[in-house]
Amino acid sequence: MVNRLRLTEKLVRDLMPDVDRAYQIFDTDVRGLSIRVMPSGERSFALDYRFAGRQRRMTIGRWPEWSVTAVRDRARELRRLIDAGTDPLDERGALREAPRFKDLIDRYLAEHASTLTPLSASDHKSFLSKLVAPHWGNKLVAEISPQDVASLLNLIAEGRARPSKAKPNNRARNLQGRKPTPVRANRIGEVLRKMFNLAIQWGWRTDNPAQGFKKRVETARERFLSHEEIARLADVLDAAEDQRAASIIRLCMLTGARVGEVRQARFEQFNLELGIWSKPAATTKQRKVHRVPISADVAAIVRQRSGSVPRGNPWLFPGDVPGQPVKEIRRFWIMVQREADLPGVRIHDLRHTFASLLVSGGASLEMIGKLLGHSQMQTTLRYAHLMDSPLRAGVDAVAGMVRPRPKIVHNADAEPKTKRA
Repeated sequence: MVNRLRLTEKLVRDLMPDVDRAYQIFDTDVRGLSIRVMPSGERSFALDYRFAGRQRRMTIGRWPEWSVTAVRDRARELRRLIDAGTDPLDERGALREAPRFKDLIDRYLAEHASTLTPLSASDHKSFLSKLVAPHWGNKLVAEISPQDVASLLNLIAEGRARPSKAKPNNRARNLQGRKPTPVRANRIGEVLRKMFNLAIQWGWRTDNPAQGFKKRVETARERFLSHEEIARLADVLDAAEDQRAASIIRLCMLTGARVGEVRQARFEQFNLELGIWSKPAATTKQRKVHRVPISADVAAIVRQRSGSVPRGNPWLFPGDVPGQPVKEIRRFWIMVQREADLPGVRIHDLRHTFASLLVSGGASLEMIGKLLGHSQMQTTLRYAHLMDSPLRAGVDAVAGMVRPRPKIVHNADAEPKTKRA
């Protein structure tokens, strides 16, 4: 016979476990609601019901985490769903199978990031695993809200504590304060927007919570080396012991190329007779073949490297790992910064310097964009203000032509008066 009693907190608390078997006591207020007592003494609430001719049992929760009052309210809600034609167990099963954000990361990296350049794909994988997954990894894709996106991007924009300049010991890292990273927050926001657009295509949700994320103000860094700084840099490169790394820096300065493009350059990309460097799409940021003219100095560096690199090696700058190009020259550049007195100057600033020298030589923005491989004119417009100097020299020249010339004016009062005869 089925035990039926009105469940109360005192009744549930006083129930004694049977060491031989589990047993149930059904509630008299809500049909199908019961408390199940295990031999171990653990107590849990369940709802027994029939759906589509099948007898089903759904566990609601354990006591005392669930009080009798709370579980009775929940059981009534479930009863209403059942009466409306919904099976709560089917919904729970669908919820367990619903994709979580970690599943979205895996599919995004496999199906979309794999189509990006290796550097971009690696960057996306890194910040998704380190900055996003710890917060959202187990969260359902359908549950993430615009507020969740805003909170995460605010946290990323605040930055994190960084190692101090003083060399930390091996047991404790010396950290300095947080360094804001608004640009990183913007880039992650753009990736999240793309990910949720893909989630909509895959049927994982119906809207994009990152569609209107707040973009932080970005201040483009503009650092151009002066003629004196360029001279100091050239002297340090000439005296450097590592001429392989020095030649990489020289090519960056002479071509305005990105350091990754120079590191991965192959001999086959250079046509020294026509004076052309054809960068393959795999190494360019715009993912298009980029052909640029090269100077005689660049051709001389290529010829010099041809004599230094073992025959059959395709890389202009082969690395220490066989079959691979140089991976990084960070330590070398730190030495160059110190020796040439260029604190805070990045290798990428040589690209800006190349553009500034073109502007001072009278090159148009369109020409600069083609030489630097910009896919959008907006990127090239950052150098527009440098056009002011030659323009100002031009208007000064015009002003010099039309400026009134000074005339000698005689002061009548200062002249000596002549005596009348």
